[in-house]
Amino acid sequence: QAQAGWLQHDFGHLSVFSKSRWNHWVHKFVIGHLKGAPASWWNHLHFQHHAKPNCFRKDPDVNMHPLFFALGKTLSVELGVQKKKFMPYNHQHKYFFIIGPPALVPLYFQWYIFYFAVQRKQWVDLAWMLSFYIRFFLTYLPLLGVKGTLGLHLLVRFIESNWFVWVTQMNHIPMHIDYDKNVDWFSTQLQATCNVHQSLFNDWFSGHLNFQIEHHLFPTMPRHNYWK
Repeated sequence: QAQAGWLQHDFGHLSVFSKSRWNHWVHKFVIGHLKGAPASWWNHLHFQHHAKPNCFRKDPDVNMHPLFFALGKTLSVELGVQKKKFMPYNHQHKYFFIIGPPALVPLYFQWYIFYFAVQRKQWVDLAWMLSFYIRFFLTYLPLLGVKGTLGLHLLVRFIESNWFVWVTQMNHIPMHIDYDKNVDWFSTQLQATCNVHQSLFNDWFSGHLNFQIEHHLFPTMPRHNYWK
């Protein structure tokens, strides 16, 4: 599931086939049938992220501030001045591991993706999503029963969620997070991204998103060329 996530990311960025239409078609199959999520939902969120990375209220990836976490020096100081005590932020480095990585996919994405598809009438995406669940349950129900199949699905999503959050946040959250200052595009991308050490394992584990700087500057570049 994690590797299918990095694969759909490639198709979503039109970086596999020379024709955009082919990328869109296969993107729907990979994220819909192999992962059970709508391509329209991913496009909606991810394109906002690339346009304004780490810009509060414009990048959906940092919408967890201030509900769960205090992000970035500027926003954290502002929160302190306002004396808003949504959470015990001085302990966020401890409860991050409980709230963030384990919960995002199984507890939030799992229901929101269906809400998104129905609300926006993305019926083709919804059909692809349902094909994933039909295939999954037809495969495992005879082997594990209802409870076992649901448990397996939850376990997979739990592990995938930890994997996904670590990879997507390690190269953005340590960087500058603030309101949109309308800085030029190039500077905006560089302020919000950092790279992680290159190795065969890191390349595989992160889907080459350890080269986050290169990815944000050249989002349609095939990932195996980032290191160049």
